[in-house]
Amino acid sequence: MPDLLLFVFTIFAIALLYASVGHGGASGYLAVMALFAVAPELLRPTALTLNLVVSFIGTVAFYQAGYFRIRLFWPLALCSVPFAYIGGSVTVPDIVFRFLLAFALLVAVGRLFMSAASDFELRKPGLILLLPSGAAIGLTSGLIGVGGGIFLTPLAIIMRWGSAKTAAAISAPFIFLNSMAGLLGLRPSVADFHPQFGWMLLAVIVAGFIGSRWGSRIANSRQIRQALGIVLLFAAGKLMFH
Repeated sequence: MPDLLLFVFTIFAIALLYASVGHGGASGYLAVMALFAVAPELLRPTALTLNLVVSFIGTVAFYQAGYFRIRLFWPLALCSVPFAYIGGSVTVPDIVFRFLLAFALLVAVGRLFMSAASDFELRKPGLILLLPSGAAIGLTSGLIGVGGGIFLTPLAIIMRWGSAKTAAAISAPFIFLNSMAGLLGLRPSVADFHPQFGWMLLAVIVAGFIGSRWGSRIANSRQIRQALGIVLLFAAGKLMFH
């Protein structure tokens, strides 16, 4: 019971922190499950489904707050979804999966430590840049079992396609669609989910509502993202040097 409480609480904390920046939390769930020695075949279906729930909640919250930009979102989503499906249907060797996951976590660390200074001097990207970016993010996301926000959000901010909250607002529905496509590609059965999935689902629903409301309406989550970055950096190192 103490191990279960710790596990579920950690999932709750990950969902809370990720939801505050428009993410679903898949990279965090994967890290936690890896640290708790969950079987590799259970990781992607479980993480993608939790991602689906939290990203849906985030989509609604950031849209209601007025940060969503359809012209920036649709070209990325158009190419990402089919490639996420392809990635989700591909089985990769364990060592490759671990290094891909570690890379994803390191990208997340970079996002969490990023300064909000890049919100200024915004640019309007063309389709020639948005379409291949969406395809690349979708394929990688499907392969490693995440929704793509850890790639899209830092890319949008680094390239100055939008403010931090705009990046969060387009990332949430992007993550939702990619998670759905990746999950359909996996075609999981009930046996492919973590045995404590019900408790995990309840935890992320509550955390998703709190975190997305806080991130879209109230707080600057920079310090919390930095703290989470340290956790993910540790998890990435463990995966690479396991």
